[in-house]
Amino acid sequence: MNFSGELTVNAPRERVYAAVRDARFFASCVEGVHDLEETAPDTYAAVFETKVAYMKFKFKVTVRVVRADAPRQIEARVEGTPFGIVGRLTATSCTTLTETGDSTKIDYAVDAALTGKLGSLGQPVLRAKAKEMERQFAARLAAAFATPDAAAP
Repeated sequence: MNFSGELTVNAPRERVYAAVRDARFFASCVEGVHDLEETAPDTYAAVFETKVAYMKFKFKVTVRVVRADAPRQIEARVEGTPFGIVGRLTATSCTTLTETGDSTKIDYAVDAALTGKLGSLGQPVLRAKAKEMERQFAARLAAAFATPDAAAP
């Protein structure tokens, strides 16, 4: 499944790039992520919990930044296994930051694959969940940059 979109943040590109590269800040913008730890340079482990349709899922995930071109682009790979059921999550994401005056446009593309019980839910249900997560992420990111003295890095 492929997901893509864009959002605009009211902050300079260098500041947005620094925030997105900060794993703790990024994780704070994603609903359901906790227990984040750096396991190697540019490699992180965390637990991700979510509810899709009528089922709750909990994943142990590893995120590895495979390419970082400051302050323009970041590519990461995500791999995860759910607790309690057979399956696997794999994804590659590419985020591109473009300066637009005093703001930064964030373009993103995610290529994700799910196997096992979660994969059997079907793309319409998973797309709806992805859109919900996208809206939550965008709102949290925008809120972090809402004022010039905001807490974002």
